[in-house]
Amino acid sequence: MEEISVRKVAHVILLAREMDRGEAEMRGVIERMTEEEQAALVAVMWIGRDAFDADEWNEAYATALSEASTPTADYLIGTPHVADHLEAGLEALGYDSSDEEDELLRRGA
Repeated sequence: MEEISVRKVAHVILLAREMDRGEAEMRGVIERMTEEEQAALVAVMWIGRDAFDADEWNEAYATALSEASTPTADYLIGTPHVADHLEAGLEALGYDSSDEEDELLRRGA
């Protein structure tokens, strides 16, 4: 998962959990990401909701990159339980976002 850092995914998870207060900030964070990072974020979410298995990362990423027809921020903000799916996706890929989330909370991200 070299296309996006665990920290960036963790930041989106935190913002998604506070969607009522953080939607504009979440949108801004996602829109400032590169196209590759946005595709990776979608791929992580898809893996977390079992649309792809973790060992299908390359396929999930390529699909997210080639089939992006809606702005990524709109797509993710409109996805129910997006924070849970992102967290589950990271876990399935062998990453733990809790340390990054704690650090971001301490720093006031």
